[in-house]
Order: sequence, then C-alpha cells, then structure tokens
Amino acid sequence: MFKRVSGLNIIAASLALIPAFAMAQEAQVVKIGFSSPLTGPQASAGKDNQGGLMMAVERLNAQPITVGGKKIKFEVIAEDDQADPKQGVAVAQKLADQGVKAIVGPYNSGVTIPASRVYNDAGIVVATVASNPKITQQGFATLFRVAASDSQLGGKMALYAAKELKLKRVAVIDDRTAYGQGLAEEFAKVAKANGIEVVSKDFTNDKATDFTAILTSIKGKKPDAVFLGGYAPQGGPIKRQMKQLGIDVPLMGGDGICSPEMGRLGGDAIGETVYCTQGGTMLDKAKDGKIFSDDYQKKYSRPAETYAVSFYDGMMLIAQAMKQANSIEPKAFGPALAKISYKGVAGQYDFDANHDLKQSPVTVYRFKDGLPVPLTSY
Repeated sequence: MFKRVSGLNIIAASLALIPAFAMAQEAQVVKIGFSSPLTGPQASAGKDNQGGLMMAVERLNAQPITVGGKKIKFEVIAEDDQADPKQGVAVAQKLADQGVKAIVGPYNSGVTIPASRVYNDAGIVVATVASNPKITQQGFATLFRVAASDSQLGGKMALYAAKELKLKRVAVIDDRTAYGQGLAEEFAKVAKANGIEVVSKDFTNDKATDFTAILTSIKGKKPDAVFLGGYAPQGGPIKRQMKQLGIDVPLMGGDGICSPEMGRLGGDAIGETVYCTQGGTMLDKAKDGKIFSDDYQKKYSRPAETYAVSFYDGMMLIAQAMKQANSIEPKAFGPALAKISYKGVAGQYDFDANHDLKQSPVTVYRFKDGLPVPLTSY
C-alpha cells in the first residue's frame, strides 16, 4: 500500500533542500588585506594602488577560481597606513586580527620594514612593491617583493645619467625615509663607480615643502643635475623652486617621483629636464600593458600611475599560487608562490632565494607636459 504524498508535502521537501543546495553553491570568502597611504601627501599613490588591486579582484570574482573544490570570492579589507611606520604596524595587527590570508602592500619601505614582522609572525603572505633592499634581507618566508628594488631603480638611473646624459657632477637629496635613503645610496654608489662626482648630500623629510635653503646651497656647487631620493610631494616643489632660483639642470629620481602628481605639484617646471625610473617594461609598448592602461582609465576616469599595475599583478600572483597549491592557507600557497613562474602585465615574475624578482627590467622616463613618458628600458 502506497502512502499518498500531497503537493504541499512535495513543496515542503523541496524547500528544505534549498538551503543545503545554496550553501553548496556559495563561494568561499577569502580576505585580502590592502595597506597604503589613502590620506596625506601620498594619498594619490595609495588610491592608484587600490585601483589596481580592485581591478584584479573584480576580474577574479567575475570568473571565480576553484580552490579545494570550492569557488573563491575575494574580499578586500583596505586600510590607510598614512605612509607612517607606527600606523603601518597598527594596520598590520588589525588586518592579522581580521584573518586575512594575504596582503597586497604596503607601498612605503618605511612602513613595510616594521609591519612585515607582524605579518611574518601571523604567517600572512605579503606582496609588496616597497623597494629598500633590507626588506627581503630579513629572510621572512612569506614576504615577496613584486617590483624592482632600490639597487635596480637607483642604479639604473645612475647608469643612464653617466652613459646617456654624460653628467659629471650631481647633488643628492634624500627625504630620510627608508625608501629615499636606500634609493639615494644606491644612486650615489653606482654614479661614483661610473665617473660621476657627488658634489653634495643633503637631507629633508617627507612632509617638507620649502627647499630654498638646500637648493641655494646646491646652486653654489654648480652640479650638472640634482638627484632626489623621495616622493612626488617633495619632487614637484623642489623642481618648481629650482626654476625660481635659476638652477637650470635636470632633476632625477626613482619611482617615487614617476607619477602625474609631479606635474600637478610642480606646474610648468615639470618638463623634459625631469627624469625618473620605474620597475617593469614600458606598458604602452606591450599589448597587455596598453589594454590595462586603457581599462584603468575607463574605470576610474584617471590614468594609472606608478604602481597600479604592480598591485594588479600582485593579486593575480596570489590567486595563481592558491590554485597551484589547491589551498587558501598561506603555509601552503606561500611555498607555491616562491616557485611560481608567471607572466603578468608588468613583466615576468620569478623569485630568487630572497623573494626578490630574478629579472626586474627598469624603464627610464622623461616628463613631457607634466606626465612621465617612457624613454627606454634597461
């Protein structure tokens, strides 16, 4: 004898299955931390970085990757480290407490050096663009540099100054940050080795806006150029004040001044006598680079600046490592990242024993109409 099953019973049974089915289809959320300056003088760089990361996450979530049999949804927790070491450490602890699996950032070397200890203790994978060589010399297993180091950025600028610009005498200024000091030291070392005399070394800070005293002293030494180890919020005013004081020589720097922010802050002083270096090949010359630049402009109504592409590639590297390790746990995908060979938008990513890039081409830029224009890649 068969028991009669009513339509209502069938509906009730079906509804009971829906939550279980929905849970089976629901993506697993993986938290990714972001640390950069979102307020203060370097806010433009921080927002540029955030734009690159968010583009990567949106693309990954649109076509979810599968890890451990589950589709993954990445969720970004963005924090403002204000380019301040103490705030960077506080941000690191906050992100660690929230259970992030990886960090894309920090941006500044002065923030990355102390914050990286917190991330290391928590076992979190870090993909940073910070360039001071000391960062990867700490030997932290989950810390990776996804851009050029100071030795590459400063050294290549010095080589270009000696071999292409034929400079003989250079004045050096640094902003006393870990980034600025490291960059200036590497530039001076390679410059001296290639026959350039460093006629002076002066120091400022990353909050300064008046450089009249330093520049007046430099003017008396009659250099062929000035090299700045620092960022655009100082670089723009320095070049503007050089023009006002009649110091008609090139201003050179690293990736910290290689952004449209220079033109916004330096006005008509930012022209073809301003040179900078940036890690990676010339984006506009590469198919993927041009597509990335166009997509970024379309999405945010502003051009991608220095490191948007590196934060984009950094996120893609982390996702690829998770796929290869078939795990979202740093202790599993960290070793996979160390062995990865990945073609990103900005170039090829292969890491050496210190987790620096084995090959990191550097592009030299010269400003035109307030914007950096690529000249050549080394």
